[in-house]
Amino acid sequence: MTEIDPELKAGYRLMPRFVIGSRNVKLFRRLVGPMVKLTGKPDLGGLAVGEIPVPGTDRTMVTVRRATSTELAPVLFWIHGGGYVMGSNETEHRWGARFCRDIDCAFVAPGYRLAPEHPFPAGLDDLRAAITWVLDHGAAHGLDPTRIVVAGESAGGGLAAALVQRLHDEGVSLGGQLLVYPMLDDRTAVRADVELKEHLAWSNASNHFGWTSYLGTEPGGDTTPDYAVPARRSDLTGLPPAWIGVGDLDLFHDENLEYARRLEEAGVPVTLETAEGAPHGFPFMAEEAAISQRFLTSAVDFTARTFAD
Repeated sequence: MTEIDPELKAGYRLMPRFVIGSRNVKLFRRLVGPMVKLTGKPDLGGLAVGEIPVPGTDRTMVTVRRATSTELAPVLFWIHGGGYVMGSNETEHRWGARFCRDIDCAFVAPGYRLAPEHPFPAGLDDLRAAITWVLDHGAAHGLDPTRIVVAGESAGGGLAAALVQRLHDEGVSLGGQLLVYPMLDDRTAVRADVELKEHLAWSNASNHFGWTSYLGTEPGGDTTPDYAVPARRSDLTGLPPAWIGVGDLDLFHDENLEYARRLEEAGVPVTLETAEGAPHGFPFMAEEAAISQRFLTSAVDFTARTFAD
């Protein structure tokens, strides 16, 4: 097994080993914000940060963009992670700052309901409502509805993949999908061979709880509802170009590479970025590390190219 990249070691050495479950999920929800702050406060100078309510729901969209931008901006529709059971769009400014400093775009991060209180399809429905608002009303707020990349990190990457599949079936055209170590396949949660490995930041025990909470049933069953588990979709033809990035020490490494392979087999252009010696959630554990910079630059470059096409 690959050793962790030397520049990442310090951050993960301080990270406590934990398993998310029914008894502590509410505690971890309260801790997510402070834990994110430990990775450093993003520089938002020169960027405008705001919130847009989504009509008809109690959800909001956090926005980041250049304060001086006056043109309709392409949209990076960013979905936060948290194993489907925790996380918040209010902690995503570091991602928004990274993209908006390099690209004149709008970073739009919607909120969504969390499992287990709100299992599938509640969160996906919230995201569908949010992106519908961007498509129908975004232009009045400086957002270009014709240039959208749907993106997300971890469970947010899984939701991004699911939302892209759903929108494709509904006839909605998107520029691309940016999947950052996405949580795509419930079958990983019941892989016996995975249990033998220690995965930093997100273990398979936590993964099992996340999928059980989201699906409302034991993961790894014979069937799942459409759009609940992106990796279970049989036909991937016609989906928009994809960027998939993952570390080789990440629990989701195998399922991410398999999804990339199947997309390519279906004729979908794929940019696959693998980071040797990187566990889950690494880019902002040591943002200035060479491995993090390569990873983030690749994601930004894909997004810029997609907006330019």
